[in-house]
Amino acid sequence: MSRFRGLWQASVNATKKALTWNVDDWIPPSEKYIFSFNSKDELKKWHLYSDSEYGGIFSGNLSSDLSEGSRWNISRSGFCGMRSRKFDGFIDLESYDTIALKLKGDGRCYISTIYTENWVNSPAQHEDNSWQAFVFVPKDNWYIAKIPIARYLPTWRGNVIDANLEMNPSRVVGMSFSVNAEGGVPGARTGPGDFRVEIDWIKAFRTQ
Repeated sequence: MSRFRGLWQASVNATKKALTWNVDDWIPPSEKYIFSFNSKDELKKWHLYSDSEYGGIFSGNLSSDLSEGSRWNISRSGFCGMRSRKFDGFIDLESYDTIALKLKGDGRCYISTIYTENWVNSPAQHEDNSWQAFVFVPKDNWYIAKIPIARYLPTWRGNVIDANLEMNPSRVVGMSFSVNAEGGVPGARTGPGDFRVEIDWIKAFRTQ
C-alpha cells in the first residue's frame, strides 16, 4: 500500500469512528467516587483534628472543657473532625450537582465541608476556601445523605460569610467531616458526650 493510500485509509477510518461516537461518550458518568473507606490506604488519606489542638475514630467523646493551661481564648469548644489530605492537584466536580455520603450514625448532626482553591480570602491568607453544610445522621441504620452542592455555604473558621459567593466546584482540594457539641438541625442530638459515625463512601452525583 502506498504512503498516500495509507494516509487516506487512516483518514477514512478516523471519520467512520467519529460518525459512530455516541453522545454519551462526551458526558461524564452520572456518579463519581470521591472516597471509598474500604482499605487502610484510603484511611491514610485522612487525618483527625479537634479543639484539643487549640486547648480543649471517627468516634470519641465531645467535651467543652478546655485543657488546663491553654494559651488559646476559645469561646466555642467541643468539636472534632476528620479531614482529607490535600489532593495531588484538584478534583473537578463541575459536572455534578450533589454530594452523597453513605453513613451510619448516632442521631447527631454533622458538618460536611468542601475545600476549594483560595479565591475568596485575601491573598495574604493561605487557607483554602471552605464551604459547609449540615448532615443529620439517623441512629443505627445505614443512610445515604444527599446534599446539593448549591446548599454548601461559604464559611471562614466556622462562621458563615455574609456575601453572595459561588463555589468553583472544578477546583476542589479536599473535604472534611466534623461534629460540634452545639448547633445543627432541630431534633438532632446535641451537647457534650459520646459520638460515633461510620462512613462507607462519599460520591458526587449528577441528578439533572
